[in-house]
Formats: sequence, structure tokens, C-alpha cells
Amino acid sequence: MTILDKIIADKRREVLLKKTVIPVKQLEASVFFERQAVSLSTNLREGTRGIIAEHKRRSPSKSIINNGFSVEDVIKGYDSAGAAGISVLTDAKYFGGSLEDLVLARASTAIPLLRKEFIIDEYQIIEAKANGADLILLIASVLTRNEIESFSKCAKSIGLEVLLEIHNEQELEKSLMPSLDMIGVNNRNLATFEVSLNNSKALSARIPSEFVKISESGISSVEDIVDLEHYGFKGFLVGETFMKTTDAGQAAADFIKKVQQR
Repeated sequence: MTILDKIIADKRREVLLKKTVIPVKQLEASVFFERQAVSLSTNLREGTRGIIAEHKRRSPSKSIINNGFSVEDVIKGYDSAGAAGISVLTDAKYFGGSLEDLVLARASTAIPLLRKEFIIDEYQIIEAKANGADLILLIASVLTRNEIESFSKCAKSIGLEVLLEIHNEQELEKSLMPSLDMIGVNNRNLATFEVSLNNSKALSARIPSEFVKISESGISSVEDIVDLEHYGFKGFLVGETFMKTTDAGQAAADFIKKVQQR
């Protein structure tokens, strides 16, 4: 069993338990539910070199990255730095995140927030909206085509955008559909956690132009951004590069400034 298999198995148990405690109607009563979501895809299409900065405390591959920051400080720092969007990890067991992180992030910024989570049930999509997210992540490797279609349509019906994450050509081919907004290529193999930007480069030409292309993981330099731009990528998800420093917001500001100067 891979790490990803373990995460998904635990997530199914977690969601099943949550459903018995907090019903959908309670989630739909949230003050955030009538809020108009902000479009990350528009930000990326209209801007240049869009950095999606990530709040992540730890990961299965790196253990603790940084537990010392407050969510508010990180998010406000990313906002001031000029991030196009912010990704917030909400998985507790493997990444040290929570839905509270998402709520605190929403209270700290008006820019688009991605709930980065292992979504395996429509309940989590309602949950994302109820806690202030603007978009959700769907991971092709753990979902069937029917699930991707059902989940993406559910998200769109409540005003959320959808970022689909792929790792290879097979996942891309099974997943393409009109209810998606963005296609993200994860440069990290979720089975082995090895990282290579060549994954984004190899898959870029296969992604239809109607979808915004995002490269995820392993991006640590301005040169990486410039290189990936040549392959049509408009968004770049960066997390550990910022979070492993003593000041994530300042690290993001320095990075984004260098990117803009190129």
C-alpha cells in the first residue's frame, strides 16, 4: 500500500464520521455560503507569472516543514507579496492542516483560496464552500471519470472553480471535460514523492488551451518559472520554498519581485 492509498483510506473514514456529526444543511447555513467566489483562473489568464503560494505545515515526504507560523501571518504575507492565489492544506493527519486554517485564511485575505484536500465525496465540496474556499482540487489519480464529472459539476453549481490535478497522460485523457477550469500538473509522484519539472514539460502540449495550465511542486527558482512559461503554464504552485524559511511572506515577496523583474 502506497502513502497515497493510506491517505485515501483514512480520508474515507474521516468523511464518513464527519457526515454523522455535521449535516449538509448545517454547512449550507454558513455565512460563507452566499459569498461570491473570486476567480483564480481569471487572475491567471489576465496576469503574468501567477504564483499560487501555499500554506503547508508538514508533508509525508518532508515531515515538519514549519509549525512556527500563524496562519494569519502567512496569508497576509502572501497577499502583500502579490500572490495570484493561495493554497491551504486542510488535511490534518498527514499535512497538519485543518478547516480552521481555511477559515482564518479567508478572514485574512480577499484573493482566491484553494482548499487543497483529498476530495473523495461531494460532502467535502460543500464543506469547502462553507469554510470560505473559492476553488477545490480534484486529484485524477484517486477518482474515476464519473467522480470527476460529478464532483466538478457539484462545485460549479455552488460557484466554486475546479483545479484538476494530473500526473500522467492517462489521467489527463480520462479527465478532460467542460466542468473543469484549470489543469494542474503535479511534478511530485504521489506514490514515491520524487519530484521532476520534466513532468510538466512533457504533458504541457497535451493540455487543451481552454484550460489554464498550472505547474505544481518542485518549483524553487525564478529560472523554473521562466522555463515553464515557455510550455504555456500560467500558474505556479509554490509552498515549501516559502514555508521552510523564517518568514514565508517575505520569502514570497522576494521571489515574486524577482519573477516580475525577469
